[in-house]
Amino acid sequence: MDFANLPRRWPWLVGLALFSIFLLYHLHESRSLSPTPNTVADDSNSPLTNPYQPPPVSDDGHFHWEHRPTHYPLNSLTPLPTGQPKPLPRVQHSFGPESAADREVRLSRQSKVKETLIKAWQSYRIHAWMYDELSPISGQPRTSFGGWAATLVDTLDTLWIMDLKDEFKEAAAAAVHIQFSTSTESTVNMFETNIRYLGGFLAAYDLSGDERMLHKAVEVGNMLLVAFDTPNHMPISRWQWKQAADGIEKQVAPGFMLVSELGSFSVEFTRLSQVTGDHRWYDAIDRITKLFESQQQKTKIPGLWPVVVNPKDMDMTSDRAFTLGGMSDSLYEYFPKEYVLLGGLNPVYERLYQRSMAASIEHLLFRPMTPTNADILFGGDARAEDSGVALEARGQHLTCFAGGMFALGGRIFSNPEHVNIGRKLTDACVWAYENMSHGVMPEIAHFVPCPSKQDCTWDTAIYDAAVLERTGSSAENLSIDEILVQKHLPPGFTDIDDRRYILRPEAIESVFILYRITGDKSYQDVAWRMFESILNLTSTELANAAIPDVTATGSDGKPPKDDRMESFWLAETLKYFYLIFSEPDLISLDQYVLNTEAHPLRRPT
Repeated sequence: MDFANLPRRWPWLVGLALFSIFLLYHLHESRSLSPTPNTVADDSNSPLTNPYQPPPVSDDGHFHWEHRPTHYPLNSLTPLPTGQPKPLPRVQHSFGPESAADREVRLSRQSKVKETLIKAWQSYRIHAWMYDELSPISGQPRTSFGGWAATLVDTLDTLWIMDLKDEFKEAAAAAVHIQFSTSTESTVNMFETNIRYLGGFLAAYDLSGDERMLHKAVEVGNMLLVAFDTPNHMPISRWQWKQAADGIEKQVAPGFMLVSELGSFSVEFTRLSQVTGDHRWYDAIDRITKLFESQQQKTKIPGLWPVVVNPKDMDMTSDRAFTLGGMSDSLYEYFPKEYVLLGGLNPVYERLYQRSMAASIEHLLFRPMTPTNADILFGGDARAEDSGVALEARGQHLTCFAGGMFALGGRIFSNPEHVNIGRKLTDACVWAYENMSHGVMPEIAHFVPCPSKQDCTWDTAIYDAAVLERTGSSAENLSIDEILVQKHLPPGFTDIDDRRYILRPEAIESVFILYRITGDKSYQDVAWRMFESILNLTSTELANAAIPDVTATGSDGKPPKDDRMESFWLAETLKYFYLIFSEPDLISLDQYVLNTEAHPLRRPT
């Protein structure tokens, strides 16, 4: 600097400083008054150098959720944890060189998965564009998830991952015009909206860097936050959006909620706070997390939370039914994933995981009796009785996610035993697939639980008795062999409660995670057999259809089909099949956390 000229520059410098102060003051005031404050988060948890800047306000004639008045304003916000993310243990196996023959097989399989996705996507584009779902037999569109183009948003990141960039660009341009100010449904499922729409937009942004996807994520996030505008700031799960938009009637959290609906906002809300620098979303889920922790050891099975909870009274302890399966699953899945997404900076998620998994191992996991004495585990259901905990040896396709959860938790928290449990849980679902007549596992089935997880020998008398007990009075005058034929029961299955396969991803999800964690290539062969079996049963002229009964056999040798294809077929199932045949660094588990809808969110570095 030329200090000799400083006196002549002084008035100009003073004026510039005063102008800067004036500008900063008014920026601060505008942010303080805005319903979407942009508090800057610690850079270690955000890829943005500057805080999120919303797009220019336009008079588009639509209602915007951020303009709705708040009835129960917060006095303060809990911010994202600050500091450098911890050096967490490596999750993925260190893969070595691949032979030319293995590469050729892998790429051939991957190509077939991609072809299946392209066929379904093109049919959706032609017959159901901007609707929630395609009916894969009739070609009719469906509006079943708010009318916000669920399949389109759910598939954005799949298109990017499969290098369908032109299709991604077209879908992203269309997604910009989705109006979350209105809905085709009178009641909106906030859990589904969070995992499909918010998760879908966040992943599309994390992968592509397209700012428009972040703007849509914020739009959905602002809507979701309105459901938290209750006296105790607990959310409403089945939300009457019209009344909420009116802003006149005050909301109250419900007295009845599925525990997964309450506990499955953390990953998406945290990532939204990280990429925007806006702490409101993290604050919302931190309050829920503290409630879970405060009552974890006070439930009827300490360490676990029951299927039904009471957010209105903030009571998590009254119900007696427990499971890792449907209605609970993603609650537990998100503990290790949230720990990783926060860079290990909030230890509460490790405690929640360790305690809940210890209780699950003791009370929910069981070894089924099989003709081959397979060393496998299923996640069952439990009921807390006055006399103790009663296990129901029921396996759900939904619970097949648990293999991947245990394996991930084992890696993240350096617990090899959990990785081993994850393998046994995954192998049980593979066993269920491979022992069904058409090679596809049903939605729900019953088994004979072994008295010990360590040792179990097949006993025909015990198995026959269990089948008769499940059959009940309808077994009169029928031999055991006649019952097995009539109910299409493979050996080891004592009953099939729900015979559907609705294109679910949970089994291939765990197979994919176990492959990435262990490097065991046999899982790729398992995945291919699963894929071929599913494709054989579900393929239609347009796409793929759900199966109402995987044990049935029609005139063509296959079960009949339902005219339904949920968006998770493209968002999850086909994505996992594609990724298990991809190079290991594509969506590396050391770089991304996948939400419960398989949307990859970037881990902090």
